[in-house]
Amino acid sequence: MGDAPLRVGLLGYGVAGRVFHAPLIAATPGLRLTAVVTGNTERREQVRREHPDTRLLDDAGQLWADPDALDLVVVATPNRQHVPQAGAAVAAGLPVVVDKPLAATAAEGRALVDEAQRRGVPLTVFQNRRWDGDFLTARRLIEAGELGRVTRFESRFERWRPAIKPGWRESGTADEAGGVLYDLGAHLIDQAVQLFGPVERVYAEVDRRRPGARVDDDAFVALTHTGGVRSHLWMSAVAAQLGPRLRVLGDRAAYRTYGLDVQEAALRDGGRPDAPGWGEVDPDRYGQLGAEGELRPVPTEPGRYQDFYALVATALRDGAPMPVDPRDAVTTVELIELAHRSAQIGAVLPVEPV
Repeated sequence: MGDAPLRVGLLGYGVAGRVFHAPLIAATPGLRLTAVVTGNTERREQVRREHPDTRLLDDAGQLWADPDALDLVVVATPNRQHVPQAGAAVAAGLPVVVDKPLAATAAEGRALVDEAQRRGVPLTVFQNRRWDGDFLTARRLIEAGELGRVTRFESRFERWRPAIKPGWRESGTADEAGGVLYDLGAHLIDQAVQLFGPVERVYAEVDRRRPGARVDDDAFVALTHTGGVRSHLWMSAVAAQLGPRLRVLGDRAAYRTYGLDVQEAALRDGGRPDAPGWGEVDPDRYGQLGAEGELRPVPTEPGRYQDFYALVATALRDGAPMPVDPRDAVTTVELIELAHRSAQIGAVLPVEPV
């Protein structure tokens, strides 16, 4: 590919495309945001203001018609479009980043991954929460043995949104893969599996709490990992008071922290990860390590969403592995499907080998 910046085409300029992908791509050395696909008039104006050197396209077909004009495609469209658009990129021989969740069903996701592998086309999934500062801190403490033997992992993505917002995420059709279990659970489940490995049993409670809700807006998922750790995961749009973001319990100590990673808010406010102090947390928001009566603050690792695209660039230039194995994302969708089934019948379900 030479020394020229890798040319990136971005499909979609909603929250995912505009807030996360476009700024991260623009801030990554060796990548250049070359084209954005959106037919929305307001979003086209936003692209012109925020990325004036980027070519605007009306539909994705214009990308597939000239695949030699790009080195990478990023799919940041609604969930129902992930598989067909990523599949089109793979068919065109274009490496592709897909926003989470990879697919609405594990079967669709698995077929996409298999096809990319068959064609030798690099494919990865934007599990950016692997680079949250609190997650990086918890992983460091666990690996260093600071907690002893971990027995329970608690993790929450909770919001207070009592009014239903318009948009596909609140749509009730199955192919939209809307609701908090797909939207937020895709992060929480991935983080739990990254920390504690494969899962052998799943139990879930999935509810619609708001009047008129067509998708789940409140969910609890319990994962039993093969190593014995139990992960308890909460995701909600109706939490009027927020619980701890993370609580990790071990037989020597525990780690607890409050508040979401600061990077999303910074990106929404127009911040860039190449700015000084990116991802850093103020000391008054550090998590606490220890046992009751003997707690001490632990500096939170700076969040590093920018690492994802830096690793993508390295993979494409040097043949290194992509930052996220897409089969991990298939596993996450399998667990989401199993959680929905568990909630429907009110039972603990085993994870069957595929």
